[in-house]
Amino acid sequence: MLNNLLRDAESEVAGVRAGVWGPLQIGGTPGALVSLLPRAIGAFDELGIKVSLNVIERPDSVLNDMLRSGDIELAFVTTEIGEVAEDLIETTISRDPFTLIVGRKHDDLPDRLSLAETRDLRWVLPEAQGAFRRQVDALFIANGLPMPREVVRCDSLLTTKAIVRSSNRVTILPRAVASAELSIGVLRAIVLEDADFTRSVGIRRHRDTLLSEAARRMLQSVASDL
Repeated sequence: MLNNLLRDAESEVAGVRAGVWGPLQIGGTPGALVSLLPRAIGAFDELGIKVSLNVIERPDSVLNDMLRSGDIELAFVTTEIGEVAEDLIETTISRDPFTLIVGRKHDDLPDRLSLAETRDLRWVLPEAQGAFRRQVDALFIANGLPMPREVVRCDSLLTTKAIVRSSNRVTILPRAVASAELSIGVLRAIVLEDADFTRSVGIRRHRDTLLSEAARRMLQSVASDL
């Protein structure tokens, strides 16, 4: 961690001299990054803040290790899943309901369905044993339903949405994660009547790590709506 701190300090001094904060190393799970990072970058742009930013996608458990090793300063993650380790601090930024996401091949489906009514549909669902997978699995378990058998397992949000858009498969996503496709009508969100379930996203950081100026400003910009 000491080598990382020295490296980052040298880079930050050089960047500040050039009017650029960073380089800021952050990580996140795909859905959390999609939900929160554009807001942060937009806030930076509006304030005229110049930042050098490196972003990586990793599973939750890997992100925790990277926070501890100093490889990243902030992790954008699904929150409120379980107990947070004592050496980490987790801040929830926003909540978003899960919805059934379908493509144009399912224009015949109504705007509201029960989860039980989806049992014969063909699915795309997450594979990795991370927070998102646990939340989706819990959705079926809470309704006393078996997991779908006709499933493509995929951890890429981009690929998942492309499959749903181009086929008759469906998926479950937080509405914000599919907002771009929903806004232009290539995907549609169907309310799941018996799935009163929301996804919480936020930022995790190491309790004992002194954040760089760029990281502090990033955290402030994301949390400004709290």
